[in-house]
Amino acid sequence: MTAAASDPRPDPLYTPSQRERRDSTVWTIVQGILAPVQFLVFAVSLVLVLHYLWTGEGYAAATVSILVKTAILYTIMVTGAIWEKVVFGQYLFAPAFFWEDVVSFVVIALHTLYLYGLITESIAPLQLMLLALAAYATYFLNAAQFLMKLRRARLDSSEPRGHPA
Repeated sequence: MTAAASDPRPDPLYTPSQRERRDSTVWTIVQGILAPVQFLVFAVSLVLVLHYLWTGEGYAAATVSILVKTAILYTIMVTGAIWEKVVFGQYLFAPAFFWEDVVSFVVIALHTLYLYGLITESIAPLQLMLLALAAYATYFLNAAQFLMKLRRARLDSSEPRGHPA
């Protein structure tokens, strides 16, 4: 049995050429900036939404924060698709990030439903805020997925294949 066959670790997240493209594209930097900005906006917005739900006050501030979060989400989704095209050769659903993209679409759908309900006034304010919480919970799961992939990519680049950890 070869060392590679007995290696229980999964295949690396990136091939050497994909890693090179990832490290050389400006889109990696863009994603690296947008991701923490989005998380910060999420955290502030979550506090504002919870404040509204708790007190019944601050609806406008919570709504504006959700709109800002949604705009950043759309931006990171578009730039992330471009990044995926550069690194993996396809805009979305590259095997290495398939499930992250699936959950991202759920996050986008929930935020878009929020926008629809807000614009058409077809969803009451309380239900809009609850919908925002559902979107935020899904976003948090998605952010955790991406953090696990980032950790895996770092581990992949720090450990040569075929050598024990």
